[in-house]
Amino acid sequence: MRVLLTSDTHLPKRAKSLPRELLEAIDGADVVIHAGDWVDEAALDLFVSRARRLIGVYGNNDGPGLRARLPEVARAELGGVRFAVVHETGAAQGREQRCARRFPDADVLVFGHSHIPWDTVAPGGLRLLNPGSPTDRRRQPHHTYMTTRVTGRSLGPVTLHRIGVPAENG
Repeated sequence: MRVLLTSDTHLPKRAKSLPRELLEAIDGADVVIHAGDWVDEAALDLFVSRARRLIGVYGNNDGPGLRARLPEVARAELGGVRFAVVHETGAAQGREQRCARRFPDADVLVFGHSHIPWDTVAPGGLRLLNPGSPTDRRRQPHHTYMTTRVTGRSLGPVTLHRIGVPAENG
């Protein structure tokens, strides 16, 4: 099962449209997870129209319309792997321990807010993933999103995609 992770699209505040590379990746994914800050309902509608399956939450920049359509926290089991999705997790310091306590029943936590890619494992095994932002890189060198696969009840390797940067061969 091919899974795409994204967050903080901020349409149309930070960008007028999603990068073509991300749209193509959405089309190729079995499941798309968006960790909030869509900003405009049209962005959610675009994902709904393109994704085979969409799991999303609202973020701190999402207004009443998006909050009415999306939960603050989402949970889904994909191929035997238990995912939780939330926009904000608080400060980087202590994040792993704090999230492990908050999401004891999850194998993977997808979050956003900082626009900073993050991939760590908490004590007890919770994998924490922040895909960054495909439209607002802030202080990061690249716009980003992540992909992974769920195979045989386990999470495969996670790839951080730098938009506009060719993938390394080999």
